[in-house]
Amino acid sequence: MTSGRATASGRTGSAGFRCSGCGAESVRWAGRCMRCHEWGTLEAQAPAPRRGSALGGARTAAAAVVTAPAQSVVAVDVTAARRRPTGIDELDRVLGGGLVPGAVILLAGEPGIGKSTLLLEVAARSAAGGARALVVTGEESAAQVRLRAERTGALQEDLWIAAETDLAAVLRHVEEVRPALLVVDSVQTISAAGVDGAAGGVTQVREVTAALIRTAKALGLAIVLVGHVTKDGLVAGPRLLEHLVDVVLHFEGERHSTLRLLRAGKNRYGPAAEVGCFEMDDGGIHGIADPSGLFLSRSGGGGVAAVPGTCVTVTMEGRRPLVAEVQALVAESSAQVPRRAVSGLDPARVAMILAVAERRAGIRYGRSDVYAATVGGVRLAEPAADLATALAVVSAARDRPLPAGLVAIGEVGLAGEVRAVGGVPRRLAAAARLGFRRALVPTGSGTVVEGMTIAEVPDLVGAIAQMYET
Repeated sequence: MTSGRATASGRTGSAGFRCSGCGAESVRWAGRCMRCHEWGTLEAQAPAPRRGSALGGARTAAAAVVTAPAQSVVAVDVTAARRRPTGIDELDRVLGGGLVPGAVILLAGEPGIGKSTLLLEVAARSAAGGARALVVTGEESAAQVRLRAERTGALQEDLWIAAETDLAAVLRHVEEVRPALLVVDSVQTISAAGVDGAAGGVTQVREVTAALIRTAKALGLAIVLVGHVTKDGLVAGPRLLEHLVDVVLHFEGERHSTLRLLRAGKNRYGPAAEVGCFEMDDGGIHGIADPSGLFLSRSGGGGVAAVPGTCVTVTMEGRRPLVAEVQALVAESSAQVPRRAVSGLDPARVAMILAVAERRAGIRYGRSDVYAATVGGVRLAEPAADLATALAVVSAARDRPLPAGLVAIGEVGLAGEVRAVGGVPRRLAAAARLGFRRALVPTGSGTVVEGMTIAEVPDLVGAIAQMYET
């Protein structure tokens, strides 16, 4: 009876613990989070409020402050949420058309990749268009930012710079400058007074980000946060950071290459699979409207004689087809365990392709070192590059080049079959523009491209049999 009365009248919830990294909840403390497996991230939470009767719940709801009345979705005014183009076409492509007022964007990338340079250009374009921009730098002085602006031609009257690391000071600058765009470089350098932990810690990053998000929503201010990455390429800080923001962008590129790729990992206002191409030089970062041909070597272009171990494929990055070259090298190994080295491709898929080629097509690699890489620093994670990878390895093993102007598209399965992939017409059209005149595609593609001979192959054995036909 006592237990029943306690249930009816409501019980005070236990305080519990919440992981500061992934947000998982636990009824008892543990040294390691059971979801994200991070150590020392469980923090005590305030006790849950007592659940009373229906009348008590109604009184609580009546006492709550309603910020805006509920309304029909057809009556919601979207004028204040119209996109504003940044002036950089490649960035607008990834964002879905431009910046949305009130949106909070997280831009992450390795040190020195060009994040600050890109955002300074974005801020300058915004200021040139009449929308005041404020850049808050916690890693550099205002003079250093001014020197970069001079070098990249980003000097504008409505571009404001502030070197701050305190959250209250940042919010005061926002109140005084009243910008339409705020860039914080970086969120890990800003700290909030009265919050435990050093700048960049889990608690500080969470509190700073939450405060900036509230400011963005209240003022209709677009905010771009620069985020650090870990050695694994993931966004540093709590995983909750990526959940809080509206858009997560990843800036990628090789240090020895001028090519930079901008990918959207999350986008509440547009497609999350688009990619933007940029080139970085002494004058700053410039968008590349047509990246076709950037990921081909001289031997991989249409109409040019190829060398053994090269094959061209077409991958889809969002709605954009990218023609890319896969290179392979098979060399006799003197080691007891042959080496497998991969760059720009998924090592697990390359290992699977080698096993399928050896088991289904009889290509032997047991005593050979195998190297596979892409050209231009592009990363091919799409399974549509499987067939090109397999043919490149077969060509390298036989030391015989593929015919000039050949492109291969298709996913290779464990049974050796070549599976269908999406967007074959668009892929082949992009290859045809670069001079490729012959293609190997999965059976059932049913694609016709003027000036191109298309052969449908059911499996890897059939593709190998047809790859030397002209």
